[in-house]
Amino acid sequence: MSIDRLVESIRLFHFRNPPASPEQLERFEKRVGWPLDEELRAFYLRSNGAALFRRPDSPYRVLSLSEIVRARVALFGSTGDTDAYGPASWFVLCSVQDGDYAAIDMSHTAQGLHPVFECSRDSRPDAPHSARIAWSFSDFLERALESDGRVYWMARDWAGLKR
Repeated sequence: MSIDRLVESIRLFHFRNPPASPEQLERFEKRVGWPLDEELRAFYLRSNGAALFRRPDSPYRVLSLSEIVRARVALFGSTGDTDAYGPASWFVLCSVQDGDYAAIDMSHTAQGLHPVFECSRDSRPDAPHSARIAWSFSDFLERALESDGRVYWMARDWAGLKR
């Protein structure tokens, strides 16, 4: 499904934030040191974050641009901002409760899009057992929206993605 259709579904049935301005996107890219891919740019220009299924206590809370940080910082605080806690290229995009996240790896792309990985204290970023949970941000959103509010990659019947 296209990112435009996914954002429209979020607008109609979930809880989106107001859009980010082009200036906010530019400040974000300068702060983190990498450009948003086309899907992330399209999403944030229409919604600077969103709560899926319910508020408060959303099972999926897509972070606003100001909340996106390195995964190792989100998991371990500023003292964890070293390579011992994971690569600098992983950034959290979505909070999935209990201190767990979905994160993108900025060092890898497929057709200009970044894969999404499970990210928790139990599965440190870039650990051999960190699971790829989506091929791109739109793939992640589509799976999340179809999940009926459950963390889809935790479901017993989810077969997972091959690396």
